[in-house]
Formats: sequence, C-alpha cells, structure tokens
Amino acid sequence: MNNSLRIDIVSDVMCPWCVIGYRQLARALEDTGTAHELHWHPFELNPQMPPEGQNLREHIIEKYGTTPEQSEQSRRQMTTIGEQLGFPFRFSDDMRMHNTFNAHQLLHWAREQGRVLDLKQALFAAHFTDRRDLSDIAVLADVAGEVGLDRAQALAVLQDQRHADEVRTHETFWLKQGIQGVPAVIFDSQHLVTGAQGVENYTSILTQLAKMKD
Repeated sequence: MNNSLRIDIVSDVMCPWCVIGYRQLARALEDTGTAHELHWHPFELNPQMPPEGQNLREHIIEKYGTTPEQSEQSRRQMTTIGEQLGFPFRFSDDMRMHNTFNAHQLLHWAREQGRVLDLKQALFAAHFTDRRDLSDIAVLADVAGEVGLDRAQALAVLQDQRHADEVRTHETFWLKQGIQGVPAVIFDSQHLVTGAQGVENYTSILTQLAKMKD
C-alpha cells in the first residue's frame, strides 16, 4: 500500500452532497485505476439538533435561508445526479434531519472491523432512499446487522456510548483543521478539496496527483 494514494473523507450521513461526492470520486478512482486507501472521518452538520430532529425542508430553509422553490430545485438536481451515479434519492415532505453522533460512533466501531465503507453507504441509503430514522439506535443496529455486522454488538456499542470520547476527539481535530463544511476530501494529507466536484474534476485531480508522484 506504500504507493497508494491516501484519501481522507470528512463527512456526515445527513449530507446528500457527501454521498454524491463519494460516488463521483469512486467512479474517478475506478476510471483512473488509482491505487488508494480511504479513511472516513466524522462531522456533524447539526450537533445541537434535538433528539426528535427537524423537518428537513424546514431545516434547510431555516439554516440556509433558501426559499421553498430553491429547496425543491435542489432536491430535483440531487435526485438527477444521484440517478446518474446509481444512488436513488427519495425525498419526501416529511423527511427529517437528525443528529448523527450515534451514527458516527457506530461507524467508528465498524472501522475497527474493516467495514466502515459498507456501513457508511448503508447509512446513506437508509436515510436518503429508505427514509429510516437514524436517530433511533435500534434502527442503527438494524442497518449494521444488514451489512453483516453483529447487531447485538452494534446495539451494545450505542447503549454504553463506548466510543463517544474518541468520536468527539476526531470531530474536534477536523474542526481545528478548518473544516467547516462537508464533504471535505484531503488527498495525500495535504490537498484539500471541498464539495462534490464531479467525476471529471476528480479525475483531473487524480491525474495531476499521479504526475506529481512520478
């Protein structure tokens, strides 16, 4: 793995552009045949979100000042891009935004077992495609079980909050690095790229990085 490109991805499973950005990057990695190692890191879009969450459309309008029309246009855009990348977004008027601290703890646990990518993608699908409540630890444990992890262990991890301090430490680290929004992708521990860049742009970035290594 010494010649592999290190890629750190800071993201949140409540972030639609995070799944889009990852899918675009994954396609670029495949197209270029880039040897790489992925490292996922936690970021909470809404660390102060109450347990019951908030209606997604209301949250977006309140947080970003968008109009209902702009929100609808953005949903259509993301749905179209998602279709092109093989990821179905199924937005609805009753979708909710939730806090993801528990989800990040579960991902930390899955990382220790080499299954973080599988769980991350399953959590994206659980939220955006199946509209499941990721604030419910039983639902999180179910998703873990569905990707082949031990459901009982997953539930225990969330019940006793054994990885809470580690996740907070990781979140704080990336905030101190200046990460204020996601997705944030760091190539080779030194090149920061924010936002979903598109397959062509990621391909160009990977090609330039490969030339720099030659």
